[in-house]
Amino acid sequence: MAREGYQAKLGELQEDVLYMSELVLEQLRTGLSALDEKDEELAWEVIEGDGEINQRYLGLESNCIDLVSLQQPVAGDLRFIAASFKIITDLERIGDLATNLGEYTLDAEQDRYPDVDIQAIGSDVIEMVETAMAAYADDDTERSFEVAARDDEIDELCERASTTVVRDLIETEMTVDAGEDEIEALMADVSRFLLTVRDLERVGDHAVNIAGRTLYMVESDDELIY
Repeated sequence: MAREGYQAKLGELQEDVLYMSELVLEQLRTGLSALDEKDEELAWEVIEGDGEINQRYLGLESNCIDLVSLQQPVAGDLRFIAASFKIITDLERIGDLATNLGEYTLDAEQDRYPDVDIQAIGSDVIEMVETAMAAYADDDTERSFEVAARDDEIDELCERASTTVVRDLIETEMTVDAGEDEIEALMADVSRFLLTVRDLERVGDHAVNIAGRTLYMVESDDELIY
């Protein structure tokens, strides 16, 4: 592979990674909409769309392996390829979490906790992923640190949401007179809600992973990698 062709392949890899992130983010937005609107059609759209994300991941994984094996890159190029591979892994996992939202939509009986703004948390983690991918596209380490700093806010929001649900469960829902079926339905809804919060928090964690890989790619700094 000529050097010019090799550099073009690196550029194509970056473009493909960025395109994969757009698909994953669209999956996440659709999953949140399905959950908000209790829309089973949207839920199935997300669930069935996961296959395309997985196929893109496998294709990009193969491209990364080929670039390493054919050119044996060093220094900056090697860090770029390694970062791209790690980033597509995080993106694939975000796609899985979006699929979970679709499945929770199909299982949901009712919205018991309207006071907890799941959509706001979802919007925040989407912005984190967008910022992390912009950092990757532009070699922008300042944005990488911005994503990491924002993760603490997301963790706090998710902890507050979970605490609200558990407190409500203890204080108002679990009455002595509740029947077995009512209790089972309640516990299913609570479990689904807590899983939703957990999954959105994990999306934020994957955004930090992406930001950390970009920081390492640009400056060989592993501060955000954990």
